[in-house]
Amino acid sequence: MAEKHYSIAIDGPSGAGKSTLAQAVARELGLVYVDTGAIYRSVGYYAYQKGVDPRDQQAVAALLPEIHIEITYGEDGLQHMLLNGTDVTREIRLPEISMYASHVSAIPAVRAFLLDMQREMARSHSVIMDGRDIGTVVLPDADVKIFLTAAPEDRARRRFLELEQRGTPQEYDQLLAEIKQRDYNDAHRASSPLRQAEDALLLDTTGNTFEQSLALLLKTIREKL
Repeated sequence: MAEKHYSIAIDGPSGAGKSTLAQAVARELGLVYVDTGAIYRSVGYYAYQKGVDPRDQQAVAALLPEIHIEITYGEDGLQHMLLNGTDVTREIRLPEISMYASHVSAIPAVRAFLLDMQREMARSHSVIMDGRDIGTVVLPDADVKIFLTAAPEDRARRRFLELEQRGTPQEYDQLLAEIKQRDYNDAHRASSPLRQAEDALLLDTTGNTFEQSLALLLKTIREKL
């Protein structure tokens, strides 16, 4: 008998803590963690390298045949992104790549290009996958669907502290403006806009510590499974 795989879909706006929390849940429950945002960031980073405007749909689509993305898991247990054989895990997290990722992820050709890759991960492993349209498009039959959010101000504050710790600080007001703009872009794009699936549970982590948010997420997942 084939092994039963199960899937957990976590959607929500940028900076809600999806990736960090999903990684912790994966370690706790023995799941494969798939950060779909990192996949789109890799495409955005390639466009950035090539000097292509990420809003130019035809130009970005023309790059896709040149792009080979792999997800690997290092000795640190974390997901690493390989772009044409080069580890770009750190580079795709640079602040300027965020808007590139937001723009390329709105392109239907890019979403179609990456859809099978994401679904294949869920077919072959028990996964926790986070992104913008996991529960609505990528894994509509996921065993657990969660929409994770927090107030824009809270998300900007977290991002401010994260970048400060990395040694790449940015102004809080700029981060807040970027988050609000990205929220608008993600919610209003024509292809797979950000929205809460009808059968997804809403978890608002505004004001929570990481530990509080993780405990809430684990409790919710265990109850659903």
